[in-house]
Amino acid sequence: MDARGKQAEPIRSLQNPRVKQWTELLSRKGREKTGRFLIEGLHLVEEALRSELQPETVVYAEEKAAACAAVLAEARELGIECVPVSEQVLAKCTDTLTPQPVFAIVPKLPWQLGDVLKRSTQGGLVVVVDGLQDPGNLGTIIRSADAVGASGVVLGKGTVDLYNPKTVRSTMGSLFHLPIVTQAELAACLPEAAAQGIQIVSMSLDGAEPLYACDLRPSTWFVIGNEGQGVSIEVDQLASKRVLIPMAGRAESLNAAMAATVVLFEAMRQRGIQRS
Repeated sequence: MDARGKQAEPIRSLQNPRVKQWTELLSRKGREKTGRFLIEGLHLVEEALRSELQPETVVYAEEKAAACAAVLAEARELGIECVPVSEQVLAKCTDTLTPQPVFAIVPKLPWQLGDVLKRSTQGGLVVVVDGLQDPGNLGTIIRSADAVGASGVVLGKGTVDLYNPKTVRSTMGSLFHLPIVTQAELAACLPEAAAQGIQIVSMSLDGAEPLYACDLRPSTWFVIGNEGQGVSIEVDQLASKRVLIPMAGRAESLNAAMAATVVLFEAMRQRGIQRS
């Protein structure tokens, strides 16, 4: 049934105009044009349904409606359109080799830089991402930020698309749990944060102090850079502190997502935050 309580007609043709609209969301160009993105799987759809940013449409395989029964009931209770499709249509519209039986169309996140700044001034903790390219790394960083109760995430221009299907899957639903700002001009927003008394901490090897000697209890924006080059020179120059992660073994460095996670959990440890 759709949002009006009527049974929605199944879509079985790959040439259906709605199928073409949905497949368009698999590309960055299509997502930017429509202001929407696609989420796949029962867990992500459930997380979206329970967030402030609810899906516009839930699409499910008519042959596997029983497997989606709980999600569909929740969506219909919220007045969200639910559309049955053939498994061929579902496969056409999704990014995975073995698609789950449901996906949803969601409007892009509405967060603005001011939302993150507002949450940062009283002991807030924000991850700033400068030019990261791997969607899995970005998703993991967002998930770690969510896990430690961070105030938000700021993605600088040149960073991989937040709405890339691989990024979305890697967040495991965490992108619905905290403010995330995309396409930020870091050369402008970092000084703005610093002017409000927020310390800017950059991951660096030059002139850096050991992470565990750095006080992360004040309001902090922590900058993690590109997998290969690290934080850009222009952004690093805006930092008030630079840290490195001490290592006892022979590895030269950590994966970007792992490094960000270490810093985030050290900040949580220093702040004495425990999960209730």
